[in-house]
Amino acid sequence: MPNKVMTNQTKTMVLLMVVFITVISLFGGLVYFSIVNFSHQRFYELLKIRTTTIVQIEKSKQRLDLPENHILNGLNDEELPMERDYVFAVPADSNFKNISKEVHIPDTFFKNIIRKGEANYNDKEFYYIGQSFKFNQKEYIAIASAKNHYVVYYLGFLKRTIITCMVLSIFFSMIFSFYLSKTLFKPILKITGKVKQISSENLHLRLEPQPDNRELNELVDTFNTMLTRIETSFETQNHLIGNVSHELRTPLTSIMGEADVALSINRTADEYKETLEIILDEAEKLDKKIKALLIIAQTGFDGKIQKIDKVRIDQLLWDVIETIRKIDSRNNIYLDISMLPDNPKKLKVQGNEQLLHLAVANIVNNGCKYSNFQQVKVSLGATDTDVYIIVKDTGIGIPEMEMDKIYDPFFRASNTKNYEGYGIGLPLARNIVRMHNGELIVSSQENQGTTVQLRFPTIDATQHTENQS
Repeated sequence: MPNKVMTNQTKTMVLLMVVFITVISLFGGLVYFSIVNFSHQRFYELLKIRTTTIVQIEKSKQRLDLPENHILNGLNDEELPMERDYVFAVPADSNFKNISKEVHIPDTFFKNIIRKGEANYNDKEFYYIGQSFKFNQKEYIAIASAKNHYVVYYLGFLKRTIITCMVLSIFFSMIFSFYLSKTLFKPILKITGKVKQISSENLHLRLEPQPDNRELNELVDTFNTMLTRIETSFETQNHLIGNVSHELRTPLTSIMGEADVALSINRTADEYKETLEIILDEAEKLDKKIKALLIIAQTGFDGKIQKIDKVRIDQLLWDVIETIRKIDSRNNIYLDISMLPDNPKKLKVQGNEQLLHLAVANIVNNGCKYSNFQQVKVSLGATDTDVYIIVKDTGIGIPEMEMDKIYDPFFRASNTKNYEGYGIGLPLARNIVRMHNGELIVSSQENQGTTVQLRFPTIDATQHTENQS
């Protein structure tokens, strides 16, 4: 039989019940014993007043001639419940056994009175307090006793009332513990249910933040970040599986075909050289495609940035433009800085400078290439929370029917046959932008041009988000 594992919700409910029951029990016990102690002390004070009164009455008499071992009298003017008062002379031998048997009070009580001058005693129902006093050079003891109805009856009622209240409190604490544990775990169960709904078919779904719950929102943000990485990796994997066989098979087929033809019949040295050059060319193409696959895999499957620095986007853009111009002097790039903020700190982002350089360079280079070296306008701007890079060209654009495929690795639009490329620049750039919690948006019209917008959160916005979570 499988072991049943107690859920955290049940554990929390049990723990809350234990805490409530413990607190209620301690509070009820403290109230009860405090009242019991107070009632005892108060009753003893009343008895002490009666004893003092007895002593004063006896001392006011003309003479006090009592047998040493006999009770003098019991006062009948009861003021306390079942009050019995005694006055007797202390025996010469200080032996109280006879008196003890007659009044049913331990002889140690009398000895304590003689030794201390005053003592008290109770036998659960009757309370006794005694005082010693001297009269005409002779020592006497006065004792007042009564039945404490408050302890016997009223405290019994108090005990029953407290027990009833504790039972009711425990019952309501069970209900409250169940409701509280359910309330506490409801957002977690909601998140769990949402996560269970997410599969490979709907990785675009995200968890919703919980209002006024900082700890859970941190968990939600962590899940959403993880889902973004998984979605990116999954999409990359799907695209790679769909394209890699075709893209790698083409140069391999050419290599094997040329080698097979070369081996089929004897050829001249020049023909072998030509065949080897074809094989080398196809092998270089294969090598470039394999490297491209590795780059996409590294940025798509990992989803983590190995080295994070503070990057100034304006400086990054200057470096990108300089690099592209060195590659081909025909590249015509115009940097628009009219939207630059007054505060240069707004241009700083957290990220990996090499990866950001690679992403931006791919976008700008595509603009130059597909516009036939016409001017490409690169605009830089920033708000309090984001940095924007907008790359706009007037090139061949992308056919509207093919816009949904532009992020597929190795996909090339139907109007790019006259341009070199492998179709990895845009997918690679998007992966890098996503890794930096940014966004890449492409809008294009065929034969009119393409506009690519890159958005990255600033350092201040990133830190503010981390502090809130």
